[in-house]
Order: sequence, then C-alpha cells, then structure tokens
Amino acid sequence: MKNFLIFLTILVNLSACASNPNKQTVRICDEQGCSDRPRSESTFVPESSISPEEKQKIEQLTALAEKDPRAAFDLGLRYFRGDGITRNSYQALTWMRHAAERGDVDAQLAVGRFYLMGLEEMGSDPAEAESWLSMAAGKGNQEAQTLLKQAQEAKKNEVEYRRWLNLYRPYWYGYWHSGYTYRSYWRGSSWYFY
Repeated sequence: MKNFLIFLTILVNLSACASNPNKQTVRICDEQGCSDRPRSESTFVPESSISPEEKQKIEQLTALAEKDPRAAFDLGLRYFRGDGITRNSYQALTWMRHAAERGDVDAQLAVGRFYLMGLEEMGSDPAEAESWLSMAAGKGNQEAQTLLKQAQEAKKNEVEYRRWLNLYRPYWYGYWHSGYTYRSYWRGSSWYFY
C-alpha cells in the first residue's frame, strides 16, 4: 500500500507539471542562485561574461592540464572557486581526479575531501573517500591521515558521521578558498609553475 501511495504521489506531481506546457516563466540557475524569469527574457550565458583574455588563459591551462597534473589540479581548483571561469563542481571534481589519478598527492587529498564531505549536489561517499585518502596518507600527507580516520569512522556509524558532516561542511567550503593554493601563475602570455 505504501509503495502505491508513493507511486500515486509521483504520478500526480508529474501530471501537474505536464498540465501547463505554456508556462510563462522558466527557472534559471547560476552561481548566484535560482530564480524564475519570464520566458521572453533572453537566457544568461555565463561564458559571455568572461573576458577574451580570461578565456585564452583557461584554454591554455586546459591544454596543459591534459599533460601536467599540477595544471589539472589548478584547473580543478579554479572550477571549484569560479576563478576566471564559470563555477562548475562537476568539472572541478573531474580535473582533480585527473590529477589524482596521475599521482598528485594534493589532488588525492582534495578528491578524498570532496568524497568525504560531499560536493553540492553530490552526496558524500566515505568508502570512495577512504580510497583516495589512503593514497595520499601512504605518501606521508598528515591531513590525509587525519581525514582517513574520519572516513573509516564514517563507514561505521552513519548517524555520528552525519552530525560531524553538518558541523564541519561550512568550514570545509571556506577552506577551499584559502587552504589550497595554486601552483601556477600567468605572466605575459603563458602559464608558469612554482
């Protein structure tokens, strides 16, 4: 009976959405949040707000990121922060994983942290976090060793883990903007690494 009620609720909600195909507004979401805007309004294209110089810099960094894990780490961090590029958590994780898979310890720590804390629409995954944090901890990273213990504990007690997660997640998001540093800088017309 319970499953039937859930199915019926979903069906009613879907039919309500389908009953008004000529809806006058559309929900548009960007890094500032979501809002309902008239359909007659032109759509905001975030890429158009990026200067040609910034676009050139990111294109060059993307090309470097294919070859160099340091550049992949920086690109992932830029996507997470929205620094010179449209903020995109999926791309942030993709480029961080790209660097981590090639043995970059800082990226392994970052990916482990992404999975431990969850990332916006992506929920947390302590088992995946444990895998990445083990790699970084095995290379002597102290922070990864601490987080690895937390990931292992998280797998044991879901309730305590959720409490811990709710307590530390706001700090963690702030940490991405100050705790991780870029390894490259732009000078003239090229990227250079520290």
